[in-house]
Amino acid sequence: MDPQINTELLVVKEAADYCRLSQSYLNTLRVSGGGPAFLKLGSAVRYRRTDLDAWLESRLARSTSAREMA
Repeated sequence: MDPQINTELLVVKEAADYCRLSQSYLNTLRVSGGGPAFLKLGSAVRYRRTDLDAWLESRLARSTSAREMA
């Protein structure tokens, strides 16, 4: 088993709280493909903190004109 998968897994509410987003917005990002990486375990969706941190870091900008946000 991949050692990274052994990290703490967060449910959608916990992941949304961690990113300071609403659950519905995080769900929308997951459907559109614009959000953080996630695990699909049967019907359950889980997020790793490392993936949330990487996604948040990828959204970092220095000004509103620095790049277009998806």
